[in-house]
Amino acid sequence: MSEPPEHPPGRTAAQASADGHKPLLTVGNPVLTVPLIVAGACLAIPFVAMLWVDSYARLTPALIGIPFFYWYQMLWVLVSTLLTVVAYVIVRRREETVRRERHAGGEEE
Repeated sequence: MSEPPEHPPGRTAAQASADGHKPLLTVGNPVLTVPLIVAGACLAIPFVAMLWVDSYARLTPALIGIPFFYWYQMLWVLVSTLLTVVAYVIVRRREETVRRERHAGGEEE
């Protein structure tokens, strides 16, 4: 299996560094961190919950006359929205931290 390129596609390493592009792979900046794992889990949880149909394929308990099957799925629309917002905030904070570290280290974007 070959390694991914260290420069943007269609450009040589010399062209990329001359234009100020940063390498895609960096040693001091791990790609997978705990906050990013949490963000991924926030995005994966709704999929697992909705794909596990046996957990909600029933009529009771009803909520204001709406069968469980339906209100449970509508509840997950709201929960999914909240989890997506949490994942978005986590990723944006991570990106901002990396940007600040690069700027403090004397690198330009």
